Amino acid sequence: MSPFEAILLGLIQGITEFLPISSSAHVQIAQELLGLSELSKPQLTAFIATIQIGTEVAVVLYFYKTIIEVLGSWFKAGFKPWRAQPAQAKLGWLIILGTLPVVVLGLTFQSQIENDVRQLWVIGITLVVFGLILGVADKVGKKRKPIEELDFKSGMAFGFGQALALIPGVSRSGGSITVGLLLGFTREASARYSFLLAIPAVLGSGIYQFLGSYRDLPPDLLVSTIAATIVSFIVGYSVITWLLKYLSRGSFMPFVIWRVAVGSLLLIGLGVGAI
Repeated sequence: MSPFEAILLGLIQGITEFLPISSSAHVQIAQELLGLSELSKPQLTAFIATIQIGTEVAVVLYFYKTIIEVLGSWFKAGFKPWRAQPAQAKLGWLIILGTLPVVVLGLTFQSQIENDVRQLWVIGITLVVFGLILGVADKVGKKRKPIEELDFKSGMAFGFGQALALIPGVSRSGGSITVGLLLGFTREASARYSFLLAIPAVLGSGIYQFLGSYRDLPPDLLVSTIAATIVSFIVGYSVITWLLKYLSRGSFMPFVIWRVAVGSLLLIGLGVGAI
């Protein structure tokens, strides 16, 4: 992998991580198009895990005030009766509980996810199908509830939406945002909770994968990986800022069109043997 290819993948990761279009799908498609077959699977795993940490550091930095408030409130009042807890302490519990589905299902089906479903055919189909589902949810959802109206049921539902991203091409933010829209939450509230919900899951899995595979990175690839991670961090932070402003007035339809277009082109390319 050349430094240019590494930085390009970091750029793709940063752009797509927080948009509901699946970063894992786009990074894997780019890998195939760039022909990175010279890298071993552990090397690719270490590289992808590291650049994902870059984007999650971006979301931690963006929401650091909210994170500090949630943690402080949770430690102070999180073990009081539910009705007596302030909103930020409740949000802390909802993030914890909403993270459980992706952790449990990810550990249970880790082998199948990494070896059986991580295929371009699966990615093409899920990009199209879940793109259309996102479009329907954005169309029919009432989009009235603020994030303060989250409760146990809706928080867990968001969590299962996030867990759908274990299937390549679904999108972590896309799955949870779709659920939020169907539950009547506003676009911005769905996106904000989706980003907060992803922090423990992505940071945990990224660090776990990195610690288990970073030794497979030779010095030259390690330098490229660090550069790509910095790029993914800078671009990811910019995308969060832009997306939350955009969602205050715009719809998810551009992302639906992108998903369907990319998924369709991918399936056509695979069908004719071009990919």
